[in-house]
Amino acid sequence: MRLLSRWPLGWVRALGWLGGWVLYALAGRRRRIAEINWALCFPEDAPAARRRAVRRHFVLFFQAWLDRSWLWEASPETVRRRLRLVGDPSVLASSEPTVLFAPHFVGMDAGWIALTALVDRKFCGIYARQQNPDIDRWMARGRQRFGEPHIVAKNAGLKAMVSALRAGEPLYLLPDMDYGPRDSVFVPFFGQTAATIPSLSRFARMARGRVVPVVARMTRDGYEVTVHAPWEHFPTDDFVADTAEMNRRLEGFIRLHPEQYYWVHKRFKTRPPGSPSPYSSD
Repeated sequence: MRLLSRWPLGWVRALGWLGGWVLYALAGRRRRIAEINWALCFPEDAPAARRRAVRRHFVLFFQAWLDRSWLWEASPETVRRRLRLVGDPSVLASSEPTVLFAPHFVGMDAGWIALTALVDRKFCGIYARQQNPDIDRWMARGRQRFGEPHIVAKNAGLKAMVSALRAGEPLYLLPDMDYGPRDSVFVPFFGQTAATIPSLSRFARMARGRVVPVVARMTRDGYEVTVHAPWEHFPTDDFVADTAEMNRRLEGFIRLHPEQYYWVHKRFKTRPPGSPSPYSSD
């Protein structure tokens, strides 16, 4: 990865294209999960269109993984040149407690680096320790290379994160995966019942703050990271309704660039009592 960080971006992306095709061919289980997810969320697509979309997703997934080489190892000038903040970045200048809703697009790491490298303030991120200690050190160092961010362990509990929010540190939150039944609520996602943690609503309510979506999109020149306007009338006193609203708005983001969303995750693995799993043969 350190060697790749010195390559022209076009070369890195070309290697990622090749690796994505190989991954699509070899990772049969993940390919099946992605195809099931796509069929559930886009039932109007014919099987051939679904396969093309999933192949494209595997290419983008692999390219984004290789992009971590230059995001974490290239010169600061190179990194800043390949990242663009668009939308309304000025909303990040406010000292109001802010939860950044960062959905799981393939460019989620680029979104974090763009904020910490291009915005002059301290951000707070949640960190899950990796099993491999070398990978863990590399990822932790890469994600903390700009802006001296405040990194909170995933198991640190709510108090540390709410304290960071109230201290004026925007919290980069990725709450759109299926993290199991604990603390989850069942709300619609593309017309399917999906277990979703209501942390976006709860953090914003506890910190008496606002929610600002940040969506990263891979481009030919790097990444475009859109800072959206704060959501109005969010959060409310109903965290279940808020979580359903989060998923509804997320669907709109996904429809703009559907192949760039994280489809290899078992988004519908946690089911209501009595409902079969769509991945039952895995």
